[in-house]
Amino acid sequence: MIDNKYSKTYKYIGSKIKERRLELKLTQEKLASKITKMDRSKISDMENGKEDFHFSTLLKVCDALDISFLDFLK
Repeated sequence: MIDNKYSKTYKYIGSKIKERRLELKLTQEKLASKITKMDRSKISDMENGKEDFHFSTLLKVCDALDISFLDFLK
């Protein structure tokens, strides 16, 4: 469960993940397959701001989306 204090931040990050995934024409399944120990439901939870993930997980997602973390935040 995500702390309400940070829910807007997680939702923003999730929307950025989804935006980039769609730019690359990837399904959630395809994106998940590019990341070790990741499944489609976790991608979905991240995109919808429901997943309290580690920073390292976000870095792996950025790598799979072929974007640097700094560019991802822009």
